Amino acid sequence: MIFKAVGDSRPYPDHGLRTARDWSTIPPRMVRLDELITTKSTLDLHNLLAEDSTFYGDLFPHVVVWRGRSFLEDGLHRALRAALHGRPAVHARVLVVE
Repeated sequence: MIFKAVGDSRPYPDHGLRTARDWSTIPPRMVRLDELITTKSTLDLHNLLAEDSTFYGDLFPHVVVWRGRSFLEDGLHRALRAALHGRPAVHARVLVVE
């Protein structure tokens, strides 16, 4: 299995980070894919396969840790692309929400 679980919502409270600029203050760190729970259950293949998929937005996926669980909020296509290349982890910006 690539991810710990596949979800289709954000179960954690609003954290207030809206833009890539907001997230840019959080330094990226390695996160194992098998520890992530997705917040989207579908993916547009155009995003996954596009050569410029990292041109718009942040280069790093956004992960929210809440109640001891890690949720992949943004960057599903980047995480899946890493998995397809055989990488077990990805650099991501990780926000811990209390």
